[in-house]
Amino acid sequence: MTTTWTNWSKLQRATPARVETPWTTTELHRIVDEAVAQRRRIKAVGSGHSFTGIARADDIQLDLSNYTGILDIDPSCQQVTVRTGTKLWDLAQLLTETGMAMENLGDINQQSVAGAISTSTHGTGVTFGGLASQVVGVEMLTGTGEILTVSEHHNAHLLDAVRVTLGALGIITNVTLQLVPEYDVHTVEALTDLDMVLEHWDALNTANDHFEFFWFGHDTQVLAKTSQRLPVKHAVPSLGASLRRTVLDDLITNSVLAGVCRIGRTNPAWVAPLNRLCTRLWGNSERTEHWSTGFTSRRRVRFNEMEYALPYEAVPEVVAELRQLLRREQISSTFPLEVRTAAPDTAWLASNHGRKTGYIAVHQHFGQDYRQYFSQVEPIFLAAGGRPHWGKLHTLDCHQLAPLYPHWDQMVALRDKLDPDRIFSNPYLTQVLGA
Repeated sequence: MTTTWTNWSKLQRATPARVETPWTTTELHRIVDEAVAQRRRIKAVGSGHSFTGIARADDIQLDLSNYTGILDIDPSCQQVTVRTGTKLWDLAQLLTETGMAMENLGDINQQSVAGAISTSTHGTGVTFGGLASQVVGVEMLTGTGEILTVSEHHNAHLLDAVRVTLGALGIITNVTLQLVPEYDVHTVEALTDLDMVLEHWDALNTANDHFEFFWFGHDTQVLAKTSQRLPVKHAVPSLGASLRRTVLDDLITNSVLAGVCRIGRTNPAWVAPLNRLCTRLWGNSERTEHWSTGFTSRRRVRFNEMEYALPYEAVPEVVAELRQLLRREQISSTFPLEVRTAAPDTAWLASNHGRKTGYIAVHQHFGQDYRQYFSQVEPIFLAAGGRPHWGKLHTLDCHQLAPLYPHWDQMVALRDKLDPDRIFSNPYLTQVLGA
């Protein structure tokens, strides 16, 4: 019986020849060893939250949904080693009794640990890197049948290479993360003029531990989200606060947005006023939550997404140019743009490699054609020196990507060494890394 796999947004599809779902390390090693010996192509798949075809497997699909859990905790170093199928939300819950925390998270926590780090997934905050910046150790099975261990004590010179791999170097079996003492997150969401945010872009990011904003492109206002880290109190949320979060997430962010998407698909002229209505419904809110839930939001309305990593200082100008584009071309989207930041990283293929970074993401409902919208914003991102998020839609190939990464040739050479027969390749990796 053949099974068709789809990603979360239903855009990517694959019908693998065989699906393997290992529970143990021994079983995982056997499956990969057999694939290498037989020169079969094998791809690991996590939660399917990448919008690109990075996890598509047409031969052997390695489903790591059962390969989960904590392997080791070192309280003295504040480090945890986890199996790579572990979901971010599950890891957050597993850490709640340890007094330790992940340094940062994104607003979606459904991804697997391996998928999140391999695609350079990130949260927001100018002093915090992406999730890969928390990686201090990696073990993987390579295309030559070897077990490669990388840490500060073993092959340390390769750590920056294996923290963001796109899945091209091997199957990651476990990851060691550097943790921090647990903390609470105090978040304020407020309607703010877009012009004010652009004028005070640096000040808003500098004054807050975490800053981001959501903007429907036809509105003059945005929802600005500022967060500060606080000592943990383990306070039980009040009924009012819990109700407010439920209403915001379930009613406005999901139910109202779903209705707007349905109307917008059939009546594009209504999109702009509906966008403005959504912004007003968001309103202002304030809450304090444990780190394990404080960053994330529920996302039940499916979409496709393009996100580019830009030089931090270029963000206000790029947003202003996008505003002109949306007005001039009368482009409509029922989803807001999302703007975030990250500190520089040294991982070779991190989207924030070597520079303080601002991220701009555009979305389109999964039932609508995203291509016209994305094709018009992508040149603006590229002109500003943008790099595409590896798990989100873009059109670049290896020839366009190579000049954007100083260590590109080193990464290609390492791929040649660790996977000479391209056991772990697929059409997307051929596009972005070359054959």
